[in-house]
Amino acid sequence: MSEALTPETPEAVLDETADEAGEEEPIKQRKNGLYPGVSDKLADSMKSGWADTELRGLTPIAQAEYTAARRAALSARFPGERLVIPAGNLKTRSNDTEYPFRASVEYAYLTGNLTEDGVLVLEPATEGHQATIYLLPRSDRENGEFWLSGQGELWVGRRHSLAEAEQLYGIPASDVRELPAALSEATGPVRVVRGYDAAVEAALTDKVTAERDNELRVFLSEARLVKDAFEAGELQKAVDSTVRGFEDVVKVLDKAEATSERYIEGTFFLRARVEGNDIGYGSICAAGPHACTLHWVRNDGPVRSGDLLLLDAGVETHTLYTADVTRTLPVNGTYTEIQKKIYDAVYEAQEAGIAAVQPGAKYRDFHDAAQRVLTEKLVEWGLVEGPVERVLQLGLQRRWTLHGTGHMLGMDVHDCAAARTETYVEGTLEPGMCLTVEPGLYFQADDLTVPEEYRGIGVRIEDDILVTEDGNRNLSDGLPRRSDEVEAWMASLKG
Repeated sequence: MSEALTPETPEAVLDETADEAGEEEPIKQRKNGLYPGVSDKLADSMKSGWADTELRGLTPIAQAEYTAARRAALSARFPGERLVIPAGNLKTRSNDTEYPFRASVEYAYLTGNLTEDGVLVLEPATEGHQATIYLLPRSDRENGEFWLSGQGELWVGRRHSLAEAEQLYGIPASDVRELPAALSEATGPVRVVRGYDAAVEAALTDKVTAERDNELRVFLSEARLVKDAFEAGELQKAVDSTVRGFEDVVKVLDKAEATSERYIEGTFFLRARVEGNDIGYGSICAAGPHACTLHWVRNDGPVRSGDLLLLDAGVETHTLYTADVTRTLPVNGTYTEIQKKIYDAVYEAQEAGIAAVQPGAKYRDFHDAAQRVLTEKLVEWGLVEGPVERVLQLGLQRRWTLHGTGHMLGMDVHDCAAARTETYVEGTLEPGMCLTVEPGLYFQADDLTVPEEYRGIGVRIEDDILVTEDGNRNLSDGLPRRSDEVEAWMASLKG
């Protein structure tokens, strides 16, 4: 990675942020840079000789009509109040390098814009609200910011002008550097989504309350419970890419055996970056007893023939919708007798869970249906003393089932997390909701309460289920689930 240039005198080149007096601050110098400074001749040269690159006649983003409808619903919920929704800022990874930026879900959901430092503001109007999206404009070439600042466009790439942003997002755009001062002078009731932009929150510190701000976050979380047509399409795209990622992994299991779980992780990541924005969450590439660790993301263990591979992974689309799919695969392509016994039990439980996903059903129904099947199996195998109702009442099956059977899915892998319990876990399923159904059985390697042949085996099967008007649709049915179908599928991919 090359070093940023540094000006000879900080006053000579200005930063894109303003100080308290309203004057631009100098661009910060990097200590120990190789260039001692910038000559006047070079500074003048860098100001001119650049072509006009303004983009005109841009087509609005695909979800523009949907984000407009989402903002209208938000406006109707909080009439007469100023609403502030930040995208967030870059976070430092080490010294002067940053983590890849991912816009806050609330901001991306309402705008479709995914760039750092953006802020959506809904100003109360006579009727509803006037929305403005505050963004960084193009880098300033006159003051040298575009090539001297570490975040200048020469270093990190071109960003859209404000005029271009207005065309793309269908929202009037303004310079975000002017926003903190404007917010400081704002009057009337204000709400802000907290935790993303310290400067915005500081400007509103005496105007907001935690309780009122939490109501805004809860509303935006619950608004995402039912997906619109655009979101359902994006989730299907994410799942389709994920299916191809699983196929990629099966084709290279021999290479994973020669290396480690990291080969599996890297293989799936390649598909995620080629077809999507990223992985939706840290891939779980758990071979052998690592499958019994629910969120095994170290992915540094061996991959051995005869063991199972629990692969829990999802591609995130360019609009930030993620899949979340799990398959438990025999590394050598064939389940052993005990592996098949456990796998088939989990499959039967998942079948019961998926069948319970229906409009009008209680959200909990799919979890209860799957847990009942798993409990019946555990009692049948003599691992826990029945009757089944007693085991379920005491939760004794949880020693081996461990987790809930699913969760809402969307722009967050565990979507809508801030929703009220009465509208989520205690709520009713509606068409457009999307959730995972993912029962599992996990027999820890050191569990002396089960026969030795069970120990170290972990199985989870997870699919992404969209609630429809007349039932449900398995978005991830492109991947086989039944044990014999899994074996045939793997054999076909391995040639």
